[in-house]
Amino acid sequence: QVQLVESGGRNVQAGGSLRLSCAASGGTFSSYTMGWFRQAPGKDRELVAVIIWSGGSTYYDDSVKGRFTISRDNAKNTVYLQMNSLKREDTAAYYCAARRGYSDSLWRSETEYHYWGQGTQVTVSS
Repeated sequence: QVQLVESGGRNVQAGGSLRLSCAASGGTFSSYTMGWFRQAPGKDRELVAVIIWSGGSTYYDDSVKGRFTISRDNAKNTVYLQMNSLKREDTAAYYCAARRGYSDSLWRSETEYHYWGQGTQVTVSS
């Protein structure tokens, strides 16, 4: 069974930086498309960023473009989300998700993902 465990979330001041990590186990991480999603209180879960299996292509929501960077280390079975210039509106629970199968598509719908982590909370204060 594939397990995803996020870490790195915490309280941070606006303008600060955080790096989230998501460690995978139990599957073939190097073949997965990986996504970061987030859900703020009272809102739907939304896509933040996606990276294909090789790391060769990425996608970012407009709200984080230029501030967040998704990356992966297939040797460590880990995907990262570097978050810079954080804003209060970035406050949310952040989830990583994995989609099986080698694909060069940047899957954007949460329904396309097979495995999910439990989430890590990011709170940005002014």
